[in-house]
Amino acid sequence: MKPSVEQISQLLSQRSDLRPGEGYWEDFLREFHHNQRTEAASKSAPAAFFDSVKSWFSEVSPSKWAYGAGLAYATATVAFFLIPRTAEVEQMPSAPVNHQVVPAPTYEQLEQLDLDPSSEGTAGEQVF
Repeated sequence: MKPSVEQISQLLSQRSDLRPGEGYWEDFLREFHHNQRTEAASKSAPAAFFDSVKSWFSEVSPSKWAYGAGLAYATATVAFFLIPRTAEVEQMPSAPVNHQVVPAPTYEQLEQLDLDPSSEGTAGEQVF
């Protein structure tokens, strides 16, 4: 059954007469905040942390999820390329070191070369 227009106007006129007293909203807010504080204090630390994380995730918009996923992908890619890989290194057998000094070979052929500027530019090779 639908109410008539007259019944609705009567309800609205009664509703306008029903207003809370002075200080009602201040008392309501004080009591509300007090109840919130006591509820938060009664929760354990892990449960409170879980609730705050759950509320944070529920408030994040889908576009921010996409940005976060892209950032995570970029971080994983950079880490993949920058973190050095461990390679198997085969140990070579050690050999004793010979500390004997060997004199350098003498180059007698260099002493036989004709490096005189007047002989410069002649064709042919010199045979030693």
